[in-house]
Amino acid sequence: MDDDYMASFTPLFLTESLEMAMEVENENSKPSCFSCVFDNQNGGRSFSSESYLASGSLKRLLLRLDPSPNDYEEDTVEMFGFQWVTEMALVESCRLLFGLLRQRIHGLENLVQMSSSDFSQAANLHSEAESIRHQCIEFLHYVKVFIFRYLEPPRAENDGMLHPYEELEAQVPSLLVEELHALTLQIGHLFELSSSVLAAFTIQHQAKLFPPSWHLLHLHLDIHWLVLEILHVLGEKMMRQVVYANHFMNLTGENLTSISLFETHCGNLICDLISISINKYIKVRPSEALTSHHYPCTCIKELWILLIQLLDHRNKGSHTESFWSSVNKNLKNIFERPSSSDRMSVFETNQCKDPLSFSWWIITHLASLYQFDRNGNLDEKKQKESNWKFVEELLKKSIDAQTGVLEEQLRMHLQCCLTLCSFWDLNLSVATILWDYYSKNLNSSFTVPWLGLKGLANVSKTPLSMLELVKSCCCDQQIPALYKSSNSYLIFLSILARMMKEEAENSGVHPWKQIKGRIYSKFHRRRMQELTEVGLQNFFNLFLMLAIVAEREDIVSRVLDLLDFLTPSSVTVCQRALIWRGQFAFLLIYVEKNMDISVLAEKLSNAFREKAKEFLVNKNDYTQKQNLWTLLSTYIDGVQEVFETSCNLNLSQEKLLNDGFTMLLPACRGAELSMVLNFLQVVLARLRSVHKRVSQGLQLGNTAANAQLPLVAKEHHLAVASALWRNFFPYLKSQRMAQMPPSPQLADTAAGFTLLALDMPSKALSDLQPQPVLSMMQLFGWDDMVWPQLVSRYLSHLIQNSALYEAFSSMGYTSYEALTVRSWFRCILQMFIDQPTGMLAKTDAERTVGKVYMEQLIEMTRLVFKLKEVENVLSKANVEESVFKQDPKNALVQFIKAVGRTYGGLQTLPEKSAMVAKTLEYLGDVLKYVKPYLKVKGPPEGLQLTYWIIGLVLYMLSVPNSGALSESTAWEHYSTVFWTISPLFTNCARSWSASHGAGLMQFRYGLPDAPSTKDHSECHK
Repeated sequence: MDDDYMASFTPLFLTESLEMAMEVENENSKPSCFSCVFDNQNGGRSFSSESYLASGSLKRLLLRLDPSPNDYEEDTVEMFGFQWVTEMALVESCRLLFGLLRQRIHGLENLVQMSSSDFSQAANLHSEAESIRHQCIEFLHYVKVFIFRYLEPPRAENDGMLHPYEELEAQVPSLLVEELHALTLQIGHLFELSSSVLAAFTIQHQAKLFPPSWHLLHLHLDIHWLVLEILHVLGEKMMRQVVYANHFMNLTGENLTSISLFETHCGNLICDLISISINKYIKVRPSEALTSHHYPCTCIKELWILLIQLLDHRNKGSHTESFWSSVNKNLKNIFERPSSSDRMSVFETNQCKDPLSFSWWIITHLASLYQFDRNGNLDEKKQKESNWKFVEELLKKSIDAQTGVLEEQLRMHLQCCLTLCSFWDLNLSVATILWDYYSKNLNSSFTVPWLGLKGLANVSKTPLSMLELVKSCCCDQQIPALYKSSNSYLIFLSILARMMKEEAENSGVHPWKQIKGRIYSKFHRRRMQELTEVGLQNFFNLFLMLAIVAEREDIVSRVLDLLDFLTPSSVTVCQRALIWRGQFAFLLIYVEKNMDISVLAEKLSNAFREKAKEFLVNKNDYTQKQNLWTLLSTYIDGVQEVFETSCNLNLSQEKLLNDGFTMLLPACRGAELSMVLNFLQVVLARLRSVHKRVSQGLQLGNTAANAQLPLVAKEHHLAVASALWRNFFPYLKSQRMAQMPPSPQLADTAAGFTLLALDMPSKALSDLQPQPVLSMMQLFGWDDMVWPQLVSRYLSHLIQNSALYEAFSSMGYTSYEALTVRSWFRCILQMFIDQPTGMLAKTDAERTVGKVYMEQLIEMTRLVFKLKEVENVLSKANVEESVFKQDPKNALVQFIKAVGRTYGGLQTLPEKSAMVAKTLEYLGDVLKYVKPYLKVKGPPEGLQLTYWIIGLVLYMLSVPNSGALSESTAWEHYSTVFWTISPLFTNCARSWSASHGAGLMQFRYGLPDAPSTKDHSECHK
């Protein structure tokens, strides 16, 4: 317990120091170095186990621990092939040792020049180069260890005489600064290396043998970093006192200190690394900026991380220049010619054609390296130093008209900015700078020509697509993919949305209150009237995003006030349609947040009513009607999406279904009517589905807290149902006996209303009461005057509905199945009623209609044969199931024969009388059915079918042992029909026979099975 208590107060650096001390036994004595060679035992690390990060070298440096605790413990140490006294080597032979180091470097450079493409020498060259590099690295590590262990810190000056060794030892710091300075001059800049050496960056890391150029390049990286390490250790050992290079200053008169050398070398190194990145950036496309790294190999990546850790560590301890400060200084030199000739040579050698984009790119990638800790492991929770001030300067340049930044560049810049927002604490100044730019350019489409269609401005076609687009700006996205999927304005919205959300979460004060004045102030009457269609789209995108992340009702209210500035004369039809889509998008937000929509819904529905009235008045003016339909279809799409996305339909959705539809429907034609009926079906289905779910919730019971919601929802459901019956059904009812066959959608919609009457009977119209379901079936399913196409499709939706069957059973209405069979019988008998009566060939359209209706009849036949009464008749007559797969005419024949056989099997007179009554109920008024054929004396197919079916009925009525039937009125009725149609059919048959043969005359003298569809076509040919 006490141990835990004390551990909680242990300083972090002390804890880490203890951990490092405990790991001493496991330390690898091999000196750390840059290595991009990975083996299979790397354990998933980002860097090689030999690296300065993974080996713990950096961590020891920052914690002021012994650089190599297991090494240099013997009295002597071997360096460059010679033995040296471990504790005295640098004191006695500092210049000699550094001279040997320079000699080895020169030897490796000669080895690079001597190397050839002779593969037989590859192993020897690799071994020799690796040995030289190892000697150089080992010496520099020894320098670190010597300073840490054996170099005495500065003493207070005294008048006593010093021992000669002590005098030499006191000069070591100064000598080290001079020698390190000489070493940096010898190796020079990285960019000064020959192209053959720099090409070693591209060598595959999986290689086993490396050329001398690879070893020389990585030795340069090691030296650059180890010079900084040595200077840092020296500064710590000297208690951060300045070490002067006295001998150098006396010779040259120039000032050289340990601090100035560290800063100069560090600046030069960052400059070199930026130069390498420029070479990499030249090949990077703007669309690939975030996925293309700025380092040619992982060693450069590690070097960047080392610099970040070291410079920021020094900055916190002694207020020296931070990492970002040093980087910013070098990046500014790309924009402005520096006074230093040394720096100028770097950027003149590698000129950057687009320094602004490069700066964005390099800063974004460097910011991501802050995620690595001192051990080279990813730590996303690690605190990251921001660089917002410099980024703000970049942002101002990006949107400056004088800079001439193109959209393709601006997208990349804002992608980088959005990425930085995910790394750093958010900064509202960025959003303010960007808003000042975009508020002036709302009418711009922000397209990239070479992207083709993907780069065009997309004006959303539906409210839902508009809202989904904005939602994508408010959620975490794959930022690299935004370049092609979003324009720069949408990326700006993503930046703004991120700031709105995260600032509110972190500080508790919503940033909307800080920025809304700036946004609102940009919109006034003149500005609103200046907006084009694209401008309005951008306007809605902005405020939809804000409504999602900020004060919803306040924003919607302001939007409606701003839209009132737009007079009808100042707005085109397309703009008005876009305004409606935008308002519906706000409705969808309300629905998603479970907020009442009545105010906004009434505003929209009133505008719809006015346009529907104009549509009816101008129904003969094609141009005006087309313009109005653009608006009306927008409204219909919007209402449909509101219903589809509503969970409980308890938010006043009924206000969207006003009497404008009673004016719209009579004026609709073709595709217009089809769209309205499709919409109506969706609303009916959605209402029934939601009502069923809510009703089940009420039946199951709810807790007191949740009980109110279903009750309120049910009231709204009844209001929606009432609006549907009142504003849509009268038109539907009027179309059931239209002069032309109605569209299939009319039947589908009528079936929907029937099921609605079943679920909510109280809201059906008064003329359908008291049994609205029965009234609907009589209107659309059993009425002999309704088009058979409508009846067959209508009944196909309802025949197998168990709830409907139970409803009729509960009413005690026993004729439900018989009347359905009668309608089926009529539909088959009248299947040719809409065909032309002449002998002309059918058009493609007529063939299509015939095929569709035939498929409809096949489906209806399948369902009718599943009715209990029909199944009973078929089973008694032993009819096989194969009839289900036959065409409707043959199915009807089988059914009539089955009725006859069933009747023939009856024994008692009451049974036979009941069967007669049922049969008459099945068949209905046949003369009425065939009257359309008789009236126009055609078409031939209709007459043939009637002659054949009625003949079959008469035949079945006259079978032996059917005395009761033959004496009935049925015989007289059907024989009258038969002999009425017989002359007509005979005349048709003669005319067919004269021109096409006497193939069909057999029907005059016998009653074979019904001809198939194929036989019909063959005969008519």
